[in-house]
Amino acid sequence: MISTSAAWLAFFLFAGMMTYAGIKDVATMTISNRLVVALLASFAVLAPAAGTDIATISSSIFVASGVLACTFVLFSLGWIGGGDAKLLPVAVLWVGPELSLQFVLYASVIGAALTLALLQFRKMPLPVILEKNAWSRRLHAPETGIPYGAAMAPAALLLLPESHWFSALL
Repeated sequence: MISTSAAWLAFFLFAGMMTYAGIKDVATMTISNRLVVALLASFAVLAPAAGTDIATISSSIFVASGVLACTFVLFSLGWIGGGDAKLLPVAVLWVGPELSLQFVLYASVIGAALTLALLQFRKMPLPVILEKNAWSRRLHAPETGIPYGAAMAPAALLLLPESHWFSALL
């Protein structure tokens, strides 16, 4: 009974926190360290409680560590933001090693579409109704980056039903 309850909690917690990260990234162009730490701590508590086997937990940690090394390099080159560099490996930790490549691919495709849309949006004058909002002015500014948390969130949500979290619910 506890493993099913923990799996449900993990399922909705991860979905909610990733959705929050995506929305917050669009609104503020930041992904908070607290959110990343909360996701990490929640995984550490909920994965064993949900009955996730040690092999899956270990391989998830291994793959997420590799992704962290890659995102650290991308961040140091200035290609991605610090929040994105931390959120991506933690999200990989949650989706698991079997879906990690698919997750990165989905996030990349969604991120590319988001980038193209923002580039087009930034070529147009900002609509008057949006000029009052700091977040829309920031998003419209050409010098502002791309909020890739907004791409990672839907990628995670698309794959969550295929993850070990969902199979623990069945």
